[in-house]
Amino acid sequence: MLATGRFTATAVDGNGGRTKEGCVMTTLVTGVVVIATLAAFAQALSGFGFALVAVPLLTLLTGPQTAVTVVTALGGLLALAISVHQRRHIEGRTAFLVTGAGLVGMPFGLLAITALSARSLSVLIACVVLAFALLLGRGATLSRGAGPAAAAGFASGALLTSTGMNGPPVVAAFQAMGLQPRELRATLQATFCAGDALAVLGFLAVGRLTADSLLLTAAGLPGMAVGWWLGDRIFARTDPRRFRRIVLAVLVTSACVALAQAALA
Repeated sequence: MLATGRFTATAVDGNGGRTKEGCVMTTLVTGVVVIATLAAFAQALSGFGFALVAVPLLTLLTGPQTAVTVVTALGGLLALAISVHQRRHIEGRTAFLVTGAGLVGMPFGLLAITALSARSLSVLIACVVLAFALLLGRGATLSRGAGPAAAAGFASGALLTSTGMNGPPVVAAFQAMGLQPRELRATLQATFCAGDALAVLGFLAVGRLTADSLLLTAAGLPGMAVGWWLGDRIFARTDPRRFRRIVLAVLVTSACVALAQAALA
């Protein structure tokens, strides 16, 4: 079987002798590659959604703790690589404000996760994401000033530490600020870098960054590169109006996932 936190193979053949660790490992690595490909493809198209796609699928293979650790590490590496490659498209001041406000919001997310039940937290997430999607769908606009960026960053930081879903408030705010698709996508990756880096350091501090999780992270890198490459090709041919619809679809999907989690809690 696959144990939560550390995977182990215990399947025994009909003669009651050999374990089939090689077969289990091959299946697991293949699954990670496919999941990383799909998640990076989604991130390339909309600018976010890597964790939304990858965490639920990888949880089926490894359990939630390993899944969150591996996905956060992969997402951080992807965000770092894209931030460096597309740095000329980053709105530096906006990214700095969002990142700083996100650090302030993180303790409030930790407070929420300790004070609320899993079901209540999932419902709260869905309501927040749907509210951002509604504002975006109605064509709400925001200035590129410090206030909107700080508010989006604070909400993003709180959601990161409570749910891992830090993208929706930032992407909705960036859309409302009128950032063009390439600006939006590159600036999002820059803001994700800091949060993911802090999360990985936290995993290391509490012993969740194990040899197994590092192995799975390494296994996902080729698939992640392929997924981004494919998604980026489609992104380059996507006009701003269609990009906006893609972002809305990902936001609504995020809310639906949160509601499903509430129903199953």
